[in-house]
Amino acid sequence: MIYQFEISRTKHGDRTSRLQRIRWETADESATVASALTGMNADPDLRDENGEAVGHIFWECSCLQKKCGACAMRINGVPRLACDTPLSSLGKKPIRLEPLKKFPVIADLMTDRQIMFDNLREMKIWLDRECSQTEDRDGVAFEASRCLQCGCCLEVCPNFLPGGSFTGTAACVPASRIIAEMESPAQTELGCLYRKRIYEGCGKSLSCRNICPAGIDIDKLLVHSNATAVWNKSVHSPGKMLH
Repeated sequence: MIYQFEISRTKHGDRTSRLQRIRWETADESATVASALTGMNADPDLRDENGEAVGHIFWECSCLQKKCGACAMRINGVPRLACDTPLSSLGKKPIRLEPLKKFPVIADLMTDRQIMFDNLREMKIWLDRECSQTEDRDGVAFEASRCLQCGCCLEVCPNFLPGGSFTGTAACVPASRIIAEMESPAQTELGCLYRKRIYEGCGKSLSCRNICPAGIDIDKLLVHSNATAVWNKSVHSPGKMLH
């Protein structure tokens, strides 16, 4: 099977990019975008449609099993994981690969997503005392624990801008996990930061809801966290609510 790719190429330290058109062939019917990029980088003689040497294509990967979120990129304009996107699902048109727009580009398809982890640190999303898990809380905690920190949700969020006060769903989801463990989250520093950096900035467009590669039920996590951290109300049986 022959696939046509249009890959955004950006050199280290360069702000300009160009699309390089590459023809790639495989006999593997289950090939993904990730395996295609791996195959291209393994071919030192690969050339584009103009006969120019392709060279190494920079992109990020780790587990290649939809568990780490490292290979997030825009595939035909949609933020997705390269390891979880079969080539057969993309049709016969050229497959365009571009880096995520909301983060600084390091090179080609590789971006710097440090802002997500800075936001987690600034919001102090961790427990500073022991908490016991209860049946009423484990539904929220488990759902939130599936977040990959891939950044796909931020890519489609109309309210998130790097450097802005709104942290987006990438911080909201792990915050939900900690809030579910706390006895009185509305009275804590995290509760205050949640209201300021998540609740007040979210426009409730829920564009993040259907883009999450892990399929996290984001809007229901928001309902639970808003109730407990903003309105100081208990939401009973969150495990049932999330299914």
